[in-house]
Amino acid sequence: MCDVTVALWPAPLAGGPVHAAVQVPGSKSITNRALVLAALSQGQAHLLRPLRSRDTELMATALRALGAVVDAMPDGGWQVGPAKLHGPAVVDCGLAGTVMRFLPPVAALCDGPVEFDGDPRARERPMRTVLAALRHLGAAVDGDSLPFTVHGRGGLRGGPVELDASASSQFVSGLLLAAPRFAEGIDVRHVGGPLPSVPHIRMTVAMLRAAGAVVDDTAPQRWRVAPGPLATGGLEVEPDLSNAAPFLAAALVTGGEVCLRGWPRSTEQPGDALRDLLTRMGGDCRFSGEGLVVRGTGRVHGIDADLRDVGELVPTIAGVAALADSPSTLRGIGHMRGHETDRLAALANELNALGGDVTDDADGLVIRPRPLRGGVFGTYADHRMATTAALLGLVVPGIEVEDVETTAKTLPGFVELWDRMLGRAA
Repeated sequence: MCDVTVALWPAPLAGGPVHAAVQVPGSKSITNRALVLAALSQGQAHLLRPLRSRDTELMATALRALGAVVDAMPDGGWQVGPAKLHGPAVVDCGLAGTVMRFLPPVAALCDGPVEFDGDPRARERPMRTVLAALRHLGAAVDGDSLPFTVHGRGGLRGGPVELDASASSQFVSGLLLAAPRFAEGIDVRHVGGPLPSVPHIRMTVAMLRAAGAVVDDTAPQRWRVAPGPLATGGLEVEPDLSNAAPFLAAALVTGGEVCLRGWPRSTEQPGDALRDLLTRMGGDCRFSGEGLVVRGTGRVHGIDADLRDVGELVPTIAGVAALADSPSTLRGIGHMRGHETDRLAALANELNALGGDVTDDADGLVIRPRPLRGGVFGTYADHRMATTAALLGLVVPGIEVEDVETTAKTLPGFVELWDRMLGRAA
């Protein structure tokens, strides 16, 4: 529900087809993985064009607390020196899943206690799996959710471990990123329900290999990382393709054309699935010399899709589906109830409050398009709820967005970028 004490942002109407070229900042997923790998490497690393947002600043601050040197560079990048890992330290996770799940394995390498806490909602997010895995690997951990303390002993045995990562692929990625520093490396087996966001694990594996780690992922649901040194050197961060979603979708829902500059021809980012999803929903997607161009064709179609691997795209796809000419079923996304908010319930609540007809169940969303009306759209401190509301506001008059500044979690300056796309920026 909306907190009426929070300032409301009137989402601007497009007033016609949107035609724009947009440059979004770097990928949060790549930036935070790169920061961890750089801190665990032997030499200096330079991150070019990283995302500078609340989530990544929390990661940088936490790594400094653990002994890493993370310096801002004049070019907007970060220079990262190898960490002399130590405690005692305190880590503020905010609401960042990457911080709360990637850093406990790093904290186990420290010499001394490391206390973790975060925003109130962060205390509700699943953590038990990765903390239990750390205990099995030889770490001492007090607690099963935020707040918790990892009592570092200067190293970790590592070795084989089984876990159920069906609630979050970040449980696997967090263990893999630190594994080259474990005495025995790691042998992770996923045992449980369907694994969500598998592309994010592939991203972790690719970045580990690029840093010199030996990773064997040939067996299904199993990842083995050998102990050994890391060296990251220079790394250029790709644009955040998931954050590009509402901008590209703007072309579809307004019948316009938007170019996302710098879209890579080959990438491990799950956001690359937008090319297929927006095409299926009525768009025309093609590469140009500048990047990816999405053109609206004047029709928006419903979709039946398993979005298990691309949960971060669901809010945008749900927003488009609410404006479509036929129903949509978005499946395989029950794990999203443990994201920044219960995204399934939040999307159903807010779309229905605008006159929509959305049902959420254990597996996903069923969206039956209805004419939408204006009103306050609650964001639940969730950045992707805010950008979905902005997308709807392009074609639905009178939508007011609660706490649009929550977008600073992964996309600082969102309002300015949105206005610039619409030709409204000063």
